[in-house]
Amino acid sequence: MIGAILTFRYGEKDNFDPGLLRHIAETARPTFEGMPGLRSKTFTINAARREAVNIYVWESEDAARRLSGEQVMERVTTLYGVRPTVDLVEIAVLVDNAARR
Repeated sequence: MIGAILTFRYGEKDNFDPGLLRHIAETARPTFEGMPGLRSKTFTINAARREAVNIYVWESEDAARRLSGEQVMERVTTLYGVRPTVDLVEIAVLVDNAARR
């Protein structure tokens, strides 16, 4: 499994609006539900750091790399108002308590 971490950092002059970030997340949610190759996606907001961080858990690196294409980066940059940094990480172990229920 591969994790993709997109970090949107807002500078002092950037428009950081937690309400807008929640709206973006709720609006985008259906796009990711049932997406092939995606195990989970988490939208986060850290107001103290003026960041939004989206965390994806993908079944494969190929699926994760679809996320980092230039067309996708342009779209999310327009949506969030800042360009994210993208980090791909290997997931050594995933604890999924929801799957046990």
